[in-house]
Amino acid sequence: MRILVPSVLLAALAAIASYTAASADDVPSYAAPTAPAASAPETLTARDVISLLFKTAPDTAPDLRNRDLANLDLAELDFKQANLSETNLYGADLSRTNLSGANLRGARLDRAKVTSADFTGADLTDARILRPTIFTTLDAAKAEAPRFTGARLVRVRSDGWLDGTDFSGADLTGAVFGGGHAHEQTLFSPTSLIGANFTGAILKEAKFPSAHLKYARFVDADLSDANLRGAHLLGADFTRANLSGADLTGANLDGADLRTARGLDKVIGLEDTLNFDAARLAGSR
Repeated sequence: MRILVPSVLLAALAAIASYTAASADDVPSYAAPTAPAASAPETLTARDVISLLFKTAPDTAPDLRNRDLANLDLAELDFKQANLSETNLYGADLSRTNLSGANLRGARLDRAKVTSADFTGADLTDARILRPTIFTTLDAAKAEAPRFTGARLVRVRSDGWLDGTDFSGADLTGAVFGGGHAHEQTLFSPTSLIGANFTGAILKEAKFPSAHLKYARFVDADLSDANLRGAHLLGADFTRANLSGADLTGANLDGADLRTARGLDKVIGLEDTLNFDAARLAGSR
C-alpha cells in the first residue's frame, strides 16, 4: 500500500533535516542578532588635535569626546572648553594647557603630565588622575602645581604628588585621594597634598586615607563625613571648616588650627588622634 505524504509535511521535514545538518556556528533566523562589540575610541595624533582646535568655530566647544589621545604631546594648547568626556589622556603631556571650562567627565588622565595646567571650572566628574607628573624637579615648586579652582571633581580618583595644588572653591564630593577602601591599599599609596589649597571647597564624603596634608588650607571648607583617617594634618588650617561626621581616627593634629572649626563635637575618632593636645583649639592663641 502506497502512503501519500502531504507536500506541506514534506517541506517541514526537509527544513528540520537542513537545520540538523547545519554546523554549530549557524544561528537560527529567529534568534536575536549578537550585539556588535563597542567600537574602540578613535585614535588621533597631536596634529589632528591641533587641527581640530584650530578649525572649530568661535564660541563652539571642540568635540574630542571618547578619543584616544594617550601619550600625545599636547603641551601649551588652548582646548577652548572642549568636550573631552570619556577621552583617554593616559601619559599625555598637558603641561601649561588651558583646560578651563572643559568637559572631562570620566576622562582618564593617569600618568599625564599636568605641570601648570589650568583646570579652572572644568568638569572632571568620575575622572581618574592616578600618578600624574607635576613637578620638573624634586622641589615642589608652587608655580608648577595645576589649578582646579572652582572645578567639579565629584568622585574623582587621584593619588601621587600633588603638593601645592589649588582646589579652592572646587566640588570634591566623594573624591578619593589614595586608597579609598581596605582592599585598595596595595593599589593606591597615600597622596601628598602638602600645602594644598581647599579654601571654600566641598569635600563631603571625600577620602584622604593617610594623606600628607601638612599646612593644607581648609578655610570655610565642608568636610562633613570626610575620611581623614591617619592623615598627616600638621599645621593644617581648619578656620570655619565644617568637620561634622568627619573621621579623624589616627590623624596627626600637631599644630592644626581648630579654633573656629565647626562640628568638632561630631567628629569621629577625635579621642584617637595624635597630638590633639598640640592642636590650636578655641581659647588658645
